[in-house]
Amino acid sequence: MGLEDYKEIVATCASITTIGHMLSGTLICKNIYQKGSSMGFDPMPFLGGIGMCTLMLQYAFIVRDPAMVNVNVFGLLANVAYMAVYYYYSSQTKDTLALIGKATAFVAVFLAYAQVENPEKIEFRFGIIVTALLLLLIMSPLFHLGEIIKTKNTDMLPFPIIFMGTLVTFQWLLYGIIINNSFIIFQNVVGFLLSLAQLSLFVIFPSKSKAKSNSQEKMD
Repeated sequence: MGLEDYKEIVATCASITTIGHMLSGTLICKNIYQKGSSMGFDPMPFLGGIGMCTLMLQYAFIVRDPAMVNVNVFGLLANVAYMAVYYYYSSQTKDTLALIGKATAFVAVFLAYAQVENPEKIEFRFGIIVTALLLLLIMSPLFHLGEIIKTKNTDMLPFPIIFMGTLVTFQWLLYGIIINNSFIIFQNVVGFLLSLAQLSLFVIFPSKSKAKSNSQEKMD
């Protein structure tokens, strides 16, 4: 019995875990709600999620993969909801709208490209595009690496998203191996390693806010 016999099982598990990954944004929205402001929270996980789900949905239609279609439709709707929460609690709505506008224009360019590209080449070329953008999105928390090292604090990193992302990339890597899709394999190998690197930061630099709350609970 080869790996191909487990294709549907792996696809189902990967889809469920991916949905869990997408739902992890609710924890960040909960923190925004409790704080009463989105200040100090990075909107890029949500904006990037909207953009990547849109582009991955296009790619799923190109390769005709139902599992990828279903997951990315759900992810698109979830990230739109998260971004709406972020915007509602934003004190700088003009800046947020400008960021949304730029992200929309950016994604629109690639969607337009997908409509005019040669059908025989679109799967390969669009696959390169979504792979590069996905890896940039996964890497985005590392853009704060300098500040994290300086402050020795990982509070600015979205731990739920990074943790679930590690599980997701591993399972989609396995799925990519089963269906022998080089783009899915490559993007998830790199994505898995990047996620592990980001998780290691939480071990090296524990969250100060959690440490503070634990010390307060002991005092109480």
